[in-house]
Amino acid sequence: MVQTAIREPNRDTTVLGSYDVVVVGGGPAGLAAATSAARGGADVLLVERYGFLGGMGTAGGVTNFAGLFGLVRGETRQVVHGVVDELLDRLDQLGGLNEPQQGLQGRITVRSYDVSALKCAADDLLLSAGVKLLFHAVAVDVAMDGGHIAALIVETKSGRRAIRAKLFVDCSGDADLAARAGVPFETGDGHGGGLFPTTMFRVGGVDPHRAIAAIGDFKAIDRLMSEAAGRGYRFPREGAIVRPQKNPTEWRVNVTQIRNAQGSVMDATDALQLSDGEIEGRRQIQEYFRFLKNEVPGFEHAHIVEIAPQVGIRESRRIEGLYQLSGQDIVGCADFDDTIGVNSWPMELHVAGKVEWRFYPDGSRGFCQLPFRMLLPKGVSNLLVAGRCASMTHEGQSAARASGACFAMGQAAGTAAAMAASEPTNAALGEIDVTSLQKKLVEQGAYLGTDM
Repeated sequence: MVQTAIREPNRDTTVLGSYDVVVVGGGPAGLAAATSAARGGADVLLVERYGFLGGMGTAGGVTNFAGLFGLVRGETRQVVHGVVDELLDRLDQLGGLNEPQQGLQGRITVRSYDVSALKCAADDLLLSAGVKLLFHAVAVDVAMDGGHIAALIVETKSGRRAIRAKLFVDCSGDADLAARAGVPFETGDGHGGGLFPTTMFRVGGVDPHRAIAAIGDFKAIDRLMSEAAGRGYRFPREGAIVRPQKNPTEWRVNVTQIRNAQGSVMDATDALQLSDGEIEGRRQIQEYFRFLKNEVPGFEHAHIVEIAPQVGIRESRRIEGLYQLSGQDIVGCADFDDTIGVNSWPMELHVAGKVEWRFYPDGSRGFCQLPFRMLLPKGVSNLLVAGRCASMTHEGQSAARASGACFAMGQAAGTAAAMAASEPTNAALGEIDVTSLQKKLVEQGAYLGTDM
């Protein structure tokens, strides 16, 4: 008989430390949450599994901020402000930030950056705020006291450790902390589908003038791919994104689409599927790179500069919170009394073989508000969840997973956590006075979308 499980011995776990607020995950939401909580007077530790910050923006090779700008009444405006502005300033000082770039006939605007510069800028931002950092630490469990998290359990090179805190903020992207605390969650679209992941890569040695002339138009690469398909090339999806970076001879390529062995969306919380997905992503990159060199003007002498450290995950767990942001909220430019920021990115659905976009109505204000309730999970009193794993439907998450909304959610979560930690009785997060929270966010420079 094959043994399918073993019993581990009981153990005492060393307590690494005790804090007011512990943030899990150092992506856009985690950066903003930790910075805001520390500036609010809390003793903050950020736990990150890699040796650097940035989340999918560094580890996933995204290399641009999406959702900072919106098409407001037909005019492009930055609509996410606050902590992110300081990060942009630091990136600019390092020479690592591009000017805003538009795509899809001006419907979207992004800002690309140098990955190494973001790692350094993020370190500086958090350390200057007084945040303590624990790298190379993976959140694996929690110790619960009823509906209250007493400690986070992490695995490190030093061994298994416990971290106590009054309050926790899950910015892991996969709701790792929330799931282990028993918070209910959803995955995918409810019908076996979901947002397909992508392994990003960058190529160097590009002739920028010839490349811009050939594929400067956002959709021009699709025409070249369609022609090449008639000559035997096979592509993982339509809707490739091939765009210049801060260094104009380097271009970022977003085209792979990773499926599991059954041909459906890879489960980003399954270690075996993740392992297979990493290999498949690199295989697809080699095939697409051959197309770039042979078929796209300006790429004849290109070389692969970097393949992202990990496959870029768009969707995994989404918690069930006190409110679920929906696709209708996105395209309907929804308002909420408990707004803590805005989302201006359209619905971007990476479905089988292609990318489907659903935009805000022409002439509209071009954003929806984000309610504080979407950060409040069901069943756990001292936890907030921010970023792509916050409380959203599949369609709502296809838009508000973008970095702009994640920065806004993170800043609100960190500010709220600091407010709760400062109360003598450690007030439950759901009892935070939202009007006071909104006032603090506005004082920090955040935009809540209440003026239109």
